[in-house]
Amino acid sequence: MMKKILLLSDTHSFLDSRVANYAKDVDEIWHAGDIGSFEVTDALEQIRPLRVVYGNIDNAAIRSQFKEYLFFTVAGVSVFMTHIGGKPPRYAKGISEKLMRLKPDIFVCGHSHILKVTFDKKHNLLFMNPGAVGKHGFHKKQTMLRFELANGKAQNLVVIELGDESS
Repeated sequence: MMKKILLLSDTHSFLDSRVANYAKDVDEIWHAGDIGSFEVTDALEQIRPLRVVYGNIDNAAIRSQFKEYLFFTVAGVSVFMTHIGGKPPRYAKGISEKLMRLKPDIFVCGHSHILKVTFDKKHNLLFMNPGAVGKHGFHKKQTMLRFELANGKAQNLVVIELGDESS
């Protein structure tokens, strides 16, 4: 079974209307934290099933609704997701230990606002950070990732840059 995924992060209470165009063509949406407001998650849940972790800017209400860490399996691929994860080889405090214990196929995080996808040989996993799709932060481009999970691996990865809104 194949699943199409849209991965985004760091909306900071802003959901670009163009995200919906990409979200309708996937099976699941993953949000790697710094949601900002329930309006974002409510809108995304109207489009497709949603997996979410909270981020450092998220308030107590959001933190009570979502978890700091998620570990799940989709289409034979195990995924560990959190907001503040660092990046290989310098992971945030405690992350390497969790990766060694859980042994996920994919590690997803946000926080840096820097899009990065790389294979971590030490932990034998695919590291994915979609950058930031919100307007708040130092990033110059709004980015997301779209990919497929099938036969125990990620494939057909596409980087989505929203660029400047012309309207």
